[in-house]
Amino acid sequence: MTVDRARAEEDELVVVAPVRAARVRLPGGRRAGAHLPMGLGLVRAVERADEIGASALQIFSDNPTSWRRRAETPREVEAFRRRLIELDVGPVAIHAPYLINLAGPDEELFGKSVELTRHELAHAREYGASFVNVHVGSHRGAGLEAGIRRLVDGLERVTDGLPDDGADPNSPLLVLENSSGGGFAIGATIEELAMVLDAAEARGLGGRLAICLDAAHLWGAGYDVASPDVVDDVLALFDRLIGLRRLAMVHLNDSESARGSRHDRHAHLGEGQIGRDGLARLLCHPGLDHVAFYLETPRMEDGYDAINVARLGDLAAGRPLTEGLP
Repeated sequence: MTVDRARAEEDELVVVAPVRAARVRLPGGRRAGAHLPMGLGLVRAVERADEIGASALQIFSDNPTSWRRRAETPREVEAFRRRLIELDVGPVAIHAPYLINLAGPDEELFGKSVELTRHELAHAREYGASFVNVHVGSHRGAGLEAGIRRLVDGLERVTDGLPDDGADPNSPLLVLENSSGGGFAIGATIEELAMVLDAAEARGLGGRLAICLDAAHLWGAGYDVASPDVVDDVLALFDRLIGLRRLAMVHLNDSESARGSRHDRHAHLGEGQIGRDGLARLLCHPGLDHVAFYLETPRMEDGYDAINVARLGDLAAGRPLTEGLP
């Protein structure tokens, strides 16, 4: 922070202004940012992204732990879109609520999940969002094949009749996120993600879908992504079974959980079990220039957003990691 000392002495007023961090430089011009809290509003979120050197932004459009949505889009959404353009922040990803499970057998939960996902996708364009990120879901004991059929049924209902229905390349993508594998979750392996997309393609849904890989989820599912060689192997497998062009997002999270534990506890970059080598390889892999990277690291609201975004640049440049974390 900077303080105008002279004016403070004259007027007994301390003027505090934020210092804008240099934009983080990443290979291939790729974009990276963070999931930022909305407590101070939409416009403040994009301005905070710019202040900490981020070039992309992930948000919740509403309460992530509630089925209810606002009756109307927030009044500041137009100013939010304008600031995104002015500050060159994007792409924007909207993370869908955690309650959604499109793969489960419970009829009431399935119906509510369809409606909530459809709402998020239908309104994403109002926020200038390129992606709506949703967890693949859990079959809840019904079995993998039944869960995938249910999931694709849900995706068909989510996208049915929406404007453009995927024909417009600027339509927001529905981005399915891999899981760490706990609680009958689908999508813990690259093979399962490929099965989901293949089933969706058979229904003509492929044009609206993409994949998000979360590093902490890969780790929890058993992939040793602390090793750069394993990162290369995972992405080679993804390319062979799905195609790297279908990878739209990466959640670059370190993990507090043990590898293969099927648990999901995020850690600050370089402070968890994955560590800097694997994360740096994922961030800088030559096949991922088209991918947007987002942090979901702890305690963003306490100022650790700036430190973790700075660490993105450190990982890319091979520098010592920026200090200041607890």
